[in-house]
Amino acid sequence: MTPGGFTARHLAVVGLGLMGGSMALALRPHVDFVTGIDPDDETREYALTHGIVDVVTDDLREGVAEADVVVLAAPVRAIVTMIKKRIGSYLRSNTLLLDVGSTKQDICEAMGALPIGIHAIGCHPMTGKERSGITTSDPDLYKGRPFVLCPTRRTTPATRLRTLALVEALEAVPLEMDAERHDKLVAGISHLPYLLSAALVATVTKQANEDEALWQVAAGGFRDMSRLAGSDVRMMSDILSTNTQAVATLLALFRVQLANLEALLISQDEEHLIDFLTPTREARLKWIENYERDGK
Repeated sequence: MTPGGFTARHLAVVGLGLMGGSMALALRPHVDFVTGIDPDDETREYALTHGIVDVVTDDLREGVAEADVVVLAAPVRAIVTMIKKRIGSYLRSNTLLLDVGSTKQDICEAMGALPIGIHAIGCHPMTGKERSGITTSDPDLYKGRPFVLCPTRRTTPATRLRTLALVEALEAVPLEMDAERHDKLVAGISHLPYLLSAALVATVTKQANEDEALWQVAAGGFRDMSRLAGSDVRMMSDILSTNTQAVATLLALFRVQLANLEALLISQDEEHLIDFLTPTREARLKWIENYERDGK
């Protein structure tokens, strides 16, 4: 950690949605000045009038030119485009550049080609809300949550230490791993669950076409299992398109599990069905116990 914790003279946040707005709010006590960059007029106006940032602009070059810390909080493919085409020439030497994108391999590879002198590291805070947008910004969004750090060819020891100090300022929990490992892990605990939730809703919707009473009897179980299907479609499409191989591999494994369950049901093999379901129940109970114990 840096002596005295994280401080910055000028923080620039590119993308003022839930993640970017929350980052700006959480780091405000640690920085002298905050610039928000976003293409949407209403978003910029809200961020300015509610004191989330000190100044707003829709001009990337103008917004990051004087910053010593820049956070990219845009969709993954937009982040990659910014890094590849523009932002390297806009930044001052020794600027700390990090992102909060949901997949890391494409971003970290692009960061590795930035000019020498830019301190770049890929990040993914494991947090969020069902609702998005600047109006949902929360300075406690990152508190107690895992914050993954993925090194790039532009990550120096100083980069790592300053980023760890930033994570500490957010009161988040740092986890360090390479980008490929990160993408494989989030495919299982984030991207696959979204697709399964969407498949469930699609299946039940077809059933409801035959009997609309289904929606009247749907309750907590369906609510819990279908929650992820309500995620922003464009955002999830962006994420999935940058992690297709890992997700496809897990979908194939999931099909095997479904086939096993189907075979047990058709054969009415209750004993082996219980053998199949028991360890999955135990794994879930153990995970939720640890999750709640750690206050996450």
